[in-house]
Amino acid sequence: MFFSLRQTLRWALLYLLTFSAFGAPVMAAPAVALHYSHHAPLEDLKLFDIVVVEPDHGYDPVSFKSKGSELYAYASVAEVQPTRSYFKDLPSPWQMARNGQWNSVVIDQTPPEWPAFFADRVIGPLWKQGYRGFFLDTLDSYRLASSFDENAQQDGLVRVIEGLHQRFPGIKLIVNRGFEVMPRLQGKVEMVAAESLYRKWNAGSKRYEEVSESDRQWLLAQLKTIQERDRIPVLAIDYVPPHDRTLARETAARIQSHGFIPWVSDSDLSTVGIGSVELVPRRVLMVFNGAESPALNYSTAHRFLQMPLNHMGYVVDYADIRSPLPRGIYRDRYAGVVTSFAGFIPGAHRAELTRWLHDQMAAGMPVAIAGDFGLQPDRSWADKAGIQAQGFTLQGALRVSQSHAMMGFEVEVPPTDKDYLPIRLVGKAADQAKPLMEFKDEKGQTFVGGALTSWGGFINDPFVLADIPGTDQSRWVVDPFAFFTQALKLQPLPIPDITTENGRRLLLAHVDGDGFPSKAEFAGSPLAAEVLLKEVLEKYSIPQTVAIIEGETAPHGLHPALSPQLEDIARRMFRLPHVEVASHSYSHPYLWDTSVKHGLFAENKEAALNMAIPNYAMDLKREIAGSVDYIRQQLAPSGKPVKVFQWTGDTAPNGRALQIAYEAGLININGGDTFISKLNPSLTAVGAHGITKDGYLQVYAPITNENIYTNLWGGPFYGFTRVIETFEMTDKPRRIKPVGIYYHTYSASKPASLRALRNVYDWALAQPLHPVYTSDYIRKVQDFHSLALGRDGQGWRVRSNGHLRTLRLPSGMGTLVPKGRVGVAGTREGQEGAYVHLTGDKAWFQVASSAAPATNSTPTANTRVPVSLHEANARIASWSVSPDGLTTDFALQGHVPLQWSMAGMGDHCQLRADKRVIPAQKAPAPARSDLRTYRLSNASAQIQVTCAVR
Repeated sequence: MFFSLRQTLRWALLYLLTFSAFGAPVMAAPAVALHYSHHAPLEDLKLFDIVVVEPDHGYDPVSFKSKGSELYAYASVAEVQPTRSYFKDLPSPWQMARNGQWNSVVIDQTPPEWPAFFADRVIGPLWKQGYRGFFLDTLDSYRLASSFDENAQQDGLVRVIEGLHQRFPGIKLIVNRGFEVMPRLQGKVEMVAAESLYRKWNAGSKRYEEVSESDRQWLLAQLKTIQERDRIPVLAIDYVPPHDRTLARETAARIQSHGFIPWVSDSDLSTVGIGSVELVPRRVLMVFNGAESPALNYSTAHRFLQMPLNHMGYVVDYADIRSPLPRGIYRDRYAGVVTSFAGFIPGAHRAELTRWLHDQMAAGMPVAIAGDFGLQPDRSWADKAGIQAQGFTLQGALRVSQSHAMMGFEVEVPPTDKDYLPIRLVGKAADQAKPLMEFKDEKGQTFVGGALTSWGGFINDPFVLADIPGTDQSRWVVDPFAFFTQALKLQPLPIPDITTENGRRLLLAHVDGDGFPSKAEFAGSPLAAEVLLKEVLEKYSIPQTVAIIEGETAPHGLHPALSPQLEDIARRMFRLPHVEVASHSYSHPYLWDTSVKHGLFAENKEAALNMAIPNYAMDLKREIAGSVDYIRQQLAPSGKPVKVFQWTGDTAPNGRALQIAYEAGLININGGDTFISKLNPSLTAVGAHGITKDGYLQVYAPITNENIYTNLWGGPFYGFTRVIETFEMTDKPRRIKPVGIYYHTYSASKPASLRALRNVYDWALAQPLHPVYTSDYIRKVQDFHSLALGRDGQGWRVRSNGHLRTLRLPSGMGTLVPKGRVGVAGTREGQEGAYVHLTGDKAWFQVASSAAPATNSTPTANTRVPVSLHEANARIASWSVSPDGLTTDFALQGHVPLQWSMAGMGDHCQLRADKRVIPAQKAPAPARSDLRTYRLSNASAQIQVTCAVR
């Protein structure tokens, strides 16, 4: 009985609403979510502590629990729908009534065999799947029967729940209603739920309604009794339309004011509602016309529009206009909708697009139109969006009468041409709109080329992007960051950042194996692979990832005579402790998706698709999983994993290729082609984080390889030195990318290219960077796409997979409140705001616009603000602060000799590393008196900072 009581009170004891001596916040109760759809967005829902799901939809509660949250299985006690697998085995006498509104049968709770049946057939299979928590619904449904014995039914319910505890020790139960039996179930119920305290769903009339005052007061009295008499947490579930987030937020606040755990969602519980935590939507839906480019990779939407949104913290999903536009796009998960069209879409889709966009606008979803409308806006656009594109006549040439500050971002605003579609703002929208480009004709009529509106905004061609004549370069006419921020009405949020960890920009290096058997232009004509090993890999002991092509090194490949020598070099490379093993395929496919003909492949139908290995026809599994098997079995040292696959050729795999990589347990990289430089100084030359196809993410290399800087290896062969320009231009004024040294083995085949490679390494090692493996970077990008961020009371809650360890607070958002933060080690100012250093996969913190930075003052007995990490070139392996804030213990784990600095230090603080007192480095006139810098020859250390009370 003691164990059960402890289980029942665990949230009350562990989540008591209080502040510790140091001020760390602890929640009053767990954040609970309910989501019954077939495809619950579990990556978002991990923000909550408990997530109730429909278990028949195939979720894995064991893997989900590793994310720090827990799945509870929905189970109906007193009602069963005919679709349940066990329905056919229910004896007819047990079926005492029907619930027509939900098409279910009400089950009599009195038969002696019923508790065992429920445990064996309903809960037992779910327990085997790994569920340990259950949401028991319909406890009161026996009252739907025409006649019943109240006491007998309640006795039956008690037997059911007691039987579950006897059969499944440690089971956790949330029960929906059943108020009368709660005094008999002390220590056996974790939480009591009830529906419709303020807002309800009327299943009969199919509409959302307000709960009557009398019903509310009755239910409120019941819940208060449960809360005060039985000391059981209460979960109140209300229902509002899915598009009305304001009403949901207000309702959740009203529920929470009673001390109850709120959950406010739609009637089907198929959206991410609002509870004690509110998910911040980090997805943007991009609508495009797939017919405008060979594949999504080459579309304007992906090439140009995705990167700014990624940099602002948003994940981009795509909807091709050629397929039915998605339904159920709400502001629970989506921050807005963007359309990207280069011209009119096919006529068959225009009416659907118009209706769909107007529905989004009416539901309050911000819409940003970048480029063409895709159609000629008809009268409905004037009525619903305030846009008029017909019914008027231009009088002479247009002249610019007004230009917004976001225009002329990288190039001057171009003049209008014959294809320009003049737009007028009409109705109420005209009064509320802010023109981005305004023109007047010779009669003084006003037209716009873009505007910010009540529903979002638009910027038409040619005011989005401009092509540079005589080149393949483009420039932004509009500031994409400003346009998306204002058109989508994006509010400042802590931005997941893949470029930085612990305040330092990341450094990674990866090598594609092309040219492994090439003869190098040095004395004795050594193999390029041998030169790379001796002159680069052995001399630069930083994390490096090397991928080989099986068809180049294996005895069954193109060079059987050289194979013993080539394999020996590969083994020596892979034995280096700082080299990570990867595959660059079997036959180096040049075109991964043969259904997509682009570039050379569109011009020449006879173009080779891969290296011509005798008796081999290209096979995706052989290229990916097969090449990895070869490396594992023949080249990699025992126990050293092969986990990275580096795409070849056009680096544009289809969804099937990505699926094969994921099913083989591999993470992947390459593509993206970021090559901004002084010769092409435009953000249009900066790629996105990656691309998702059929639900599988391809991670892009942060910076492109030397092939681009040497004109496709046509010279000059020292051209890779220009990648340093790219590194610098992706750091300031915005740090958009880490430093990624990416090249091929053939860079070691020529003196000029080898010198260039060394110059690049030497430049990187002279910078204050944070070296990581390519696999570490890949996982950060994956984490970016799945990280959940939410508002939690007055603070921010973060749940991730623990790989992405930095949030960026935009300038002007505010500063981190030093007290109360959890899972945060410190901050460092950057170009666009402060970088927040996370210690793991969970965090909570507050941001205050008027608070001084936590690192600007020295901790004292009065403030008890602990010291913090300012920057480090290693990962935080552990972090803890004593309750009085005077002792901070942490571990750093890196790949090179440690360098780090602490903020908030004073003469009364002492730092020890591995139990030895470590003096701070002497620095000339530091900008901040509280900063102390430290160095160690080791790559890892256990560190303790103690500060005396003054």
